[in-house]
Amino acid sequence: MNKKDKLYESDLYEPIRKYFSKLGYAVYGEVKNCDVTAIKEDELIIIELKKNLTVDLLVQAANRKRMTELVYIAIPKPKYNLRSKKWRDICHLIRRLEIGLILISLQKTRTNVEIALSPAPFDSLKTLKLNKKKREQIIREVEGRNGDYNVGGSNKTKIMTAYKESCIQIAFLLGKLGELSPKELRSMGTGDKTASILNKNYYGWFSKVRHGVYTLNEKGKQDIQNFQEQVDFFAKIHDGTNENQGK
Repeated sequence: MNKKDKLYESDLYEPIRKYFSKLGYAVYGEVKNCDVTAIKEDELIIIELKKNLTVDLLVQAANRKRMTELVYIAIPKPKYNLRSKKWRDICHLIRRLEIGLILISLQKTRTNVEIALSPAPFDSLKTLKLNKKKREQIIREVEGRNGDYNVGGSNKTKIMTAYKESCIQIAFLLGKLGELSPKELRSMGTGDKTASILNKNYYGWFSKVRHGVYTLNEKGKQDIQNFQEQVDFFAKIHDGTNENQGK
């Protein structure tokens, strides 16, 4: 198809009709608000045509599932990389809806119809098992945080993570008590990652005094002033005034 030619949804009908007709289906357009229906014996396929993949199209297809399990959406084949994360995520959503996907390549000399996804039951338990590690990472992150310091939906803002909270706790203790070893810090509740945090020194807050002993440097003293809420929290814990202390 010439780039200057305007594409209509109706342009997708003929390639679909030919494809399913060759498979032995009787194909009809616009039956009871369905763009395309294909019937063979007692098997009913419903196909919705759109120029772009939209939420409305997915809603429309999901509604067609009330009439048959064999529902497809058909769109022109996207021009962007079909190996991209964006496309993989789109396909995951379509699979979860248990809907099929047809991609149509409309070219000047040749038209191609590709069944990208077939309608099939979605195994949510299998998905949970495959993503068990990611689930555990989320839970560990939540358990490692001491408060809700982030605003959900924020974009391009710095996020307070459990790792950063640990860095602030270590910085607070070094600033308050002076030179300490990872073992001494862990005994005060800084956690198993203490040695790694000091060694990697991601934020550049810590300086090694001698083997196995660290201090808070000037950069660290200045930077933790930007996290007064977290510093106050750790001050209460280590001053024994936190309500949860000792529970």
